[in-house]
Amino acid sequence: MQQLIHRIWYHHHWAKWLLLPLSWLFGLVAMLRRNLFRLGVKSAHTVPVPVIVVGNITAGGSGKTPTVIYLIELLRQQGYTPGVISRGYGVDIQDCQVVYTGAKASDVGDEPAMIVARTQVPMVVGPKRVAAANKLLAQFDVDVIISDDGLQHYPLARDIEIALVDGERRYGNRCLIPAGPLREGLWRLNSVDFVINNGGPVHHGEVLMSLTPAPLMPVTNSLVEPLTEGQPLVAMAAIGNPQRFFNTLTQLGYQLARTVEFNDHHVFSASELHALSHDNPLVMTEKDAVKCRDFAQSHWWYLPVNAKLTPEFDHAFLSQLKQVAQTKKGLSHGI
Repeated sequence: MQQLIHRIWYHHHWAKWLLLPLSWLFGLVAMLRRNLFRLGVKSAHTVPVPVIVVGNITAGGSGKTPTVIYLIELLRQQGYTPGVISRGYGVDIQDCQVVYTGAKASDVGDEPAMIVARTQVPMVVGPKRVAAANKLLAQFDVDVIISDDGLQHYPLARDIEIALVDGERRYGNRCLIPAGPLREGLWRLNSVDFVINNGGPVHHGEVLMSLTPAPLMPVTNSLVEPLTEGQPLVAMAAIGNPQRFFNTLTQLGYQLARTVEFNDHHVFSASELHALSHDNPLVMTEKDAVKCRDFAQSHWWYLPVNAKLTPEFDHAFLSQLKQVAQTKKGLSHGI
């Protein structure tokens, strides 16, 4: 199903025309919802610390999670104490809950489990981001909140908006869901503070982000079987753009005997992955690895990646954040 959707969204498949009426309905509902907040019929909830939303206007992966991790580390280097909130996609979360180190992806979502495993950041997941932000502030001493996704979640007021775009696929056929990948029209980018381009080429006004791969890491903490040079691998991914992952492995010189795509946020079973890795070592993304640790075999590996942004972005982002933080403390112009 995901492959068919990608053909419709990014390769001018004829089925787009059948879905356009649903896209118009989606756009109408989204417009009415936005206007309720714009006209003051509904009000956005403001919290006493800066809120940074990292999202996109397209469905599917564009590099949000590596960006969130990058911002966590950048903020800590500058003396901030960040916390993170997220919806927790792919799992049924009835109420807000704290994501602790070692949390299962099946309980909190794959991306939250990965973010906390990497950074040990205070994090709360829940279907309502306002409630998640309030719980985060009540239970942890944080002075900045990063919302992992949520660009279209208008009940939570935000101070800085960052939109990600996949530099290769960009905005596909530029139609709204379900005929295309857009959650909102391209006009929405005029109101965000930063547009980060994952992988390039960069268009005017965008900030280039590159993902730097690290050495392969074992999925299990137990005894592992070392890889031999030139050994064929089976690569699998359940992310928004699996082909980017496969291309990265090829560029790094790994020999891929087979590549397997799953739907984003797919819940793996031990049997299906054991079958994949019967003859060759299995390599996966870090986001997928957090879902497989309980049943991982000794020849399963994952590829960590680290986001890299420009010094110009760091300076502009931190300057804007400083102004926001001063305003929320009741100060004016830093005095």
